[in-house]
Amino acid sequence: MNLYWVVLLLAVFVEIAWAMSLKWIQTDPGVLSIGSSVVLTALNMLMLSYAMRGIPVGTAYAVWTGLGAVGITFIGILVFKDPASFARLAFVALIIVGVVGLKLTASPA
Repeated sequence: MNLYWVVLLLAVFVEIAWAMSLKWIQTDPGVLSIGSSVVLTALNMLMLSYAMRGIPVGTAYAVWTGLGAVGITFIGILVFKDPASFARLAFVALIIVGVVGLKLTASPA
């Protein structure tokens, strides 16, 4: 795995943190929660932009959004007691299959 993929995977974690910061803003609006969201947004965009230098744009964006959605879905289930039905988990599994397929078929940078 090259540096672009490592940065993209790190950007996924930042994306998940950013989504959580939006939840934080809902529960405790203030300078710290809003400021963290702004910083995470900027960091997220910089990391995604860098990753796109070596990964096709469609692949990078799909992996970033897909894994971000998977991560925040699991956090929602574990922390916020969101529904964990078989159907939801099956569709999350489809996202993961799609991400793996995009990684396997991406041209090397």
